[in-house]
Amino acid sequence: MRNFEEITLFLGEWGSFQRSIFFWLSVTFVPHGYMSLAMVFLSATPQHHCTLPPHADGSVHAAVPYELVHGKRVLSRCTRYQTANRSTESFWNWNETEGCLDGWTFSTDRYTSTAVTEWSLVCEDAWKAPFASSVLFCGVMVGSLLSGQVSDRFGRKLVFFISLALQNVLSLLQALSSTWELYCIFYFFEGMAQISSYMSAFVLGSELLGKSTRVLFSSLGVCISYALGYAFLPLFAFFIRDWRMLLVALTLPGFLCLPLWWLIPESPRWLLSQGRAKEAEAIIQEAARKNGIVAPEVIFKTSDFSDPVSWKNYRVSERDLVKTANIRNITVFNMIIWIVTSMTYYGLSLNTPNLNGDPYLNCFISAATEIVAYVATWLFMRFTPRRFTLVFLLLLSGAMLLVIKFIPDEPDTLTVALAMLGKTGITAAYCFIYVYSTELFPTVLRNTGLGAISMAARVGTIVSPYIAYIGEYNKMAPYFIMGGLSVFVGLLSLLLPETKDKELPERINQVKPLGLVGLRSL
Repeated sequence: MRNFEEITLFLGEWGSFQRSIFFWLSVTFVPHGYMSLAMVFLSATPQHHCTLPPHADGSVHAAVPYELVHGKRVLSRCTRYQTANRSTESFWNWNETEGCLDGWTFSTDRYTSTAVTEWSLVCEDAWKAPFASSVLFCGVMVGSLLSGQVSDRFGRKLVFFISLALQNVLSLLQALSSTWELYCIFYFFEGMAQISSYMSAFVLGSELLGKSTRVLFSSLGVCISYALGYAFLPLFAFFIRDWRMLLVALTLPGFLCLPLWWLIPESPRWLLSQGRAKEAEAIIQEAARKNGIVAPEVIFKTSDFSDPVSWKNYRVSERDLVKTANIRNITVFNMIIWIVTSMTYYGLSLNTPNLNGDPYLNCFISAATEIVAYVATWLFMRFTPRRFTLVFLLLLSGAMLLVIKFIPDEPDTLTVALAMLGKTGITAAYCFIYVYSTELFPTVLRNTGLGAISMAARVGTIVSPYIAYIGEYNKMAPYFIMGGLSVFVGLLSLLLPETKDKELPERINQVKPLGLVGLRSL
C-alpha cells in the first residue's frame, strides 16, 4: 500500500500548481490579521471624565477631583464633586463626591468614536469592553469544535468559502449594531465563522502541498500574510477614527477573496478519505497539466488503500480523538500547549496599546516583530527538529517575561523590549504549533483534531483580556503568570513525538506514540 505523497511524487514540489495554491490561499489570511485584533481600536477607551450638570458654575477642574493613573495625575474618570446647597457660596461641595450622574465626556484627541464611547462602557460598565472580546473568543471556541467536524464531513473547500462569506456579512452587521448586546451577538457568530475559515484554509493548503512546500506555506505563507494584515490594522485605524467606518473598511477587502472559489480545488486527500478517488484523480491530473507534466493514466489504484469502502463510510467524531492511547495523548498534550500559547499571545497583543507611547506605532511595531518571528520559525522548521523548536520558543518567551519581574520600573524601554522579545517567541510558537499539530494528527481526524485543540485554545484567549486587566492592580502579575505557564508547557513539549521529514499519518493506527519510552497513556 503506497501513501498519498509517494503516489503524487511525480508532480514535484514547486510547480505552477503549487505556486498558485500557495499564493491564493496565503492571500486569504491577510484579513484574519486585522480582524482578529481589531478590538484593540474598536473598543479603545480614551481619556474621560464626568460630564457636568447643566448650568454648572466653574470649570471641570473645579468640579472633578484628580486621581493617580499609572503615576500620572489626571481628572477622575468615575467621580465628581457633589453639588452644594444653594446657601453656600460654591456650586460644588468639595467634601463629598458622587458618580457621573450626567454621563461622561470623552476626549476626541485620538478617537472620534469607539464602542466604549458609543455605549459608555466605563466605570461600573467597564467590564463590558473586555467581555465583548471574550464573546468573540467564545464564538471562536464553538466554531473550532463545530468546523472541524463539518469540514471533515463536507470538505475543506466548501466550509472555507461559506465561512469566509459569513464572516464578512456578520462583520458588516456588527458595524450596524444599535446596541451593545447586538454588537456582542454578531461578534460571537463572527468568531465562529472566522476560526472556521482560518482552520479550513490552513488544512486545505497543508493537504494540497507537498512536504517542503507545506512548511513554507505554514510558516511564511500563512503567518506572514497574517502579520501583514496585523500591520495594516494601525494604518486603517490611524486614518479612520470612527469605529463603525473602521469596521466597514476592514471588512470590505474580505469579499475580494470569494472569487478564489474558481481557483482553489478541494483537497485530494480528503476526497480519497471519502472514497471519491475519481474526483481526487481529476484534481491531480489538472495539477500535472499546470505543471507541464504528463501524469499516469491511472493515478490511484484500489491496492493503494487498504479498504476504500470503509474510508468512504467512516464517520469521525470527537470520541475518536481518545480512541487509542497514542491519539489520546497527542490530543491532551496539544490542548494544554495551545491553551497557554494562545493566552500568552493574545494577552501580550491586547496589552500593546497600554505600553508607553503612541498606540498606533506600538501596534505596528508589534506586527513587525511578528514578521521577524515567522521568518525565524521558517528557518527553524527547515533546519531543526520539530520538538526542539517548540521547546526552545516557549522557553525563550517564558524566560523573557519572567525576567521583567526583576527589572526596575525605570527605564520603561527595557521592559517594553523584553515584552516584545517575549512576544516574538510566543508568536513564533503560535505559528509553529499549527504546523506541528497538523503533522501529528491523521488525515481522517486532522481537521477534527485541529478544531478540538483550537477550541481548547480559546479558553486561553477568553481569559487573556482579564490577564491583562490584572496589570491595573499589579503591573508584574500578568508577565509572571504568562511567563511561568510558558516555561511549563515548554518542558511538557519534550514528550511530543518528532515529525520532521516524516510522512503524514493517514489513519488513527498510524499516529506516533509519545517521545519517552514507557509513557503510553494518561
